[in-house]
Amino acid sequence: MTLTLATAWHPRGEYARFETLLPTLGQVYAEIIIALPPETDAALVQKLQTLSSDRLPVIVRVASQWPSGRYLALHTALERGAEYVQYVDFDRLLRWVETRPEEWRRTAAAVCETDCLVIGRSPQAYQTHPRALVQSEAISNRVASHFLGREMDISAGSKGLSRRALEVVVARSSPVHPFAADVEWPLLVKQAGYDLRYIEVDGLDWESADRYKARAADSDGQRRAAEAYDADPQNWEYRVRVALEIVDAALRTANSHYSGDK
Repeated sequence: MTLTLATAWHPRGEYARFETLLPTLGQVYAEIIIALPPETDAALVQKLQTLSSDRLPVIVRVASQWPSGRYLALHTALERGAEYVQYVDFDRLLRWVETRPEEWRRTAAAVCETDCLVIGRSPQAYQTHPRALVQSEAISNRVASHFLGREMDISAGSKGLSRRALEVVVARSSPVHPFAADVEWPLLVKQAGYDLRYIEVDGLDWESADRYKARAADSDGQRRAAEAYDADPQNWEYRVRVALEIVDAALRTANSHYSGDK
């Protein structure tokens, strides 16, 4: 069985890190699919395309609208016949591979053992995030956990899907509500009657402090960036809107009915 990486990437200076890590990624993934925003510089798109090889295809898709980036990555994986898919937000993935490569490898292997693997953040990872995220996600995680039947952190930007789970998610999820995917994907799999598992990792600690850096930020850099994030009231407003999108998706999906065959 093979594992495909599907990811959405809003570029913020990560290309050099990705190029450095590409051989390592190729040891785990059979194919890499990257969805990019419509305003992505054409030169960057071309550079990414030149990274593709017979040994490790790198498939680049530019979304017509950025809210559909996550969905586009999964849809492309389905079209290309992926057996198992790990979806990871691109900036989180790079940090994870740089800082905790063995944990990342173990988690990627676990994706191929179930239909849907929800990958959450350990308490250690969560405490690196701004308070605006921690406090707003406490609400959306609680609602999502109620419908999923156990306590989970569903907003860490990483999930694994088998082929049959991928088919359900692509067929029934919303293409234009990216944060809704946090709860929508696992809940759709659960409604289909497929296996759903949960793990927590340290490697999904806060990634935004890494932007435009040559390597992953250290703990002091994370702390300073989190304090700056929390100092802006607009960031708190934004995180509340994200939590609301997730809660709305949980309620909408929970009230829908799956009619397909297992």
